[in-house]
Amino acid sequence: MERVSAEHPNVLAVRAALRDAGATGDVVILPDAVHTAAAAAAALDVQVGQIANSLIFAAELADGPEPLLVLTSGAHRVDTDRVRERLGATALRRATPEFVRTHTGQPIGGVAPVGHPAPVRTLVDSALATYDVVWAAGGVPRAVFPTTFAELVRITGGEPADVA
Repeated sequence: MERVSAEHPNVLAVRAALRDAGATGDVVILPDAVHTAAAAAAALDVQVGQIANSLIFAAELADGPEPLLVLTSGAHRVDTDRVRERLGATALRRATPEFVRTHTGQPIGGVAPVGHPAPVRTLVDSALATYDVVWAAGGVPRAVFPTTFAELVRITGGEPADVA
């Protein structure tokens, strides 16, 4: 079993990205892994809608496949047809674990909105704007960090979008 601590390389990459972007929050290591929005909300004692799920998709665009990160409120599911149409993609598929790790350097269940090897196009669910604080993954399934909708858009270079 992989040892997870504040010194894990993914956590360090996320912390560095947050610091470099001037983010206000820092990564917190939880006692147990939180692989779902419900588990994260329970561990943090917040509403499930405050959890910013990081979902990686493979978007089929005219130039070929491209990774897409959708940061969606844990309170609902992504409408893939709506997102596909917004992008002008011919297809939008949930990415394989290998695709996710290649483009983010992080495992499914712990994908942070930042700290990737290269920028990933990002859509940020407008529903997250209704919360004063939202929580996002910190690079591994036990790591999270607090932020705001506006800060999340800024630090990811993301586009606010209705994704549900």
